[in-house]
Amino acid sequence: MRGSNPDKFADRQGDAQKARQTQLEKVRAKMAEVAAKKPQLDAERARIAKERAEREEQRRIEKEARAKKEAEEREAARLAAEAAAREEAEAKEREKVERLKAHAQLLADQKAARDARYAARKARQK
Repeated sequence: MRGSNPDKFADRQGDAQKARQTQLEKVRAKMAEVAAKKPQLDAERARIAKERAEREEQRRIEKEARAKKEAEEREAARLAAEAAAREEAEAKEREKVERLKAHAQLLADQKAARDARYAARKARQK
């Protein structure tokens, strides 16, 4: 800007035009640099997107496997609970049958004792 007279409008316009041109050249150089790197950046972005998709797919597969395993465990627990309940019911039924048999035996013993006493009394009366 040396040699220009800031008091003259044409000089100021020329200086502004040179400054705009310099800025425009800087931007164009930067855009050319970005355009040269664009294929590399696009390839990098594609690689990152592919890796992300693979990770998401892996997580989805793991989640499905976990859900399947949990469902199998719940089913196994349900079957075990049903088997335990069935076994408990059978044990209660066996215990009930044993109590009934013991009660029937007690009644039979009491009747036999009564009959024996009755027979002894009749034998004494004769």
